[in-house]
Amino acid sequence: MTNGKTTTVTVKDGKLAINGKPINGTMFDLSQTEKGVSRVLVNGKPYRGTIRIDLHGSSFTVVNVVPTEDYLAGVLPKEMSSGWPQEAQKAQAVAARTFALHSRGRHKDAGYDLCTSTHCQSYGGIAGEEQGSTAAIDATYGEVLMYQGQLIDAVFHTDSGGMTDRSEDVWGTEIPYLRPAKEVETNTQPWKRTWTSDVFAAKLARKKDIGKLQRITLSPLTVGKSAADRSASGRVKSATFFGTKGTLRLTGNDLRSIFGLSSTLFDLKLSGSTVTANGYGAGHGLGLSQWGARAFAAKDMKYQDILSHYYAGTTLKQLYKK
Repeated sequence: MTNGKTTTVTVKDGKLAINGKPINGTMFDLSQTEKGVSRVLVNGKPYRGTIRIDLHGSSFTVVNVVPTEDYLAGVLPKEMSSGWPQEAQKAQAVAARTFALHSRGRHKDAGYDLCTSTHCQSYGGIAGEEQGSTAAIDATYGEVLMYQGQLIDAVFHTDSGGMTDRSEDVWGTEIPYLRPAKEVETNTQPWKRTWTSDVFAAKLARKKDIGKLQRITLSPLTVGKSAADRSASGRVKSATFFGTKGTLRLTGNDLRSIFGLSSTLFDLKLSGSTVTANGYGAGHGLGLSQWGARAFAAKDMKYQDILSHYYAGTTLKQLYKK
């Protein structure tokens, strides 16, 4: 909806149609200003900035073109509770801003920078905004994290389980500022999953059919203790499965994907006809831990120190001002 009127966009005979009338071109902009603020409704939901419609064959993409700070206002409450300590929210605001600016062009082939899901950052537009979150954004206006003069890939996750990890053990690529960082508490957000050995083996068969599961080889988990098959934080680097038809070795990321696990910080045991996974944390375990930041903030740590704890060797810079 723009200027108090509803605009209906469809595709007709391979062309964009605005209120039923085909137009030339493959792009159409919708905008409206209310009391000096750009605001457009899309399917009843309000968004700041403007809306761009991009034609793609027989369909179209709806793109919200929005200033960074306004974008963050719709992101932060989706990523961290607005009721959490302000220092944690400020740390999240800087991380989210840095991630957004570093990731511009991530979906270039689709015609936009960032998607609205957790693949990039959750985004809810004006409807998702919260006062506490907006205050944290304003307090850190324009601030970003840099490493050797470049914006960092400021990834973050829900909870590390007690210790974050280094990038090469999670993604296979060394990123110097993504190093293991200890938390206030360990063994946080415990979780448990169980399967019958037959169901477990059937899921393994997506990679290789090893027959009836007979044995699992994986070092016991101690958060913060590495092993040949575990990273510095204790996350699973690999596990080996022995069956009646052969063996299979999988990475922790493979297992997390196949079995829908919360993290790769887990023990895995076969007992009789039951396989049990006991783990901690949620997410990939790199960069800022959101629950970890909350715990540090509760101990009066400032957001600058929280950020330097999770992103080793980085510097905080105000990239632009109001």
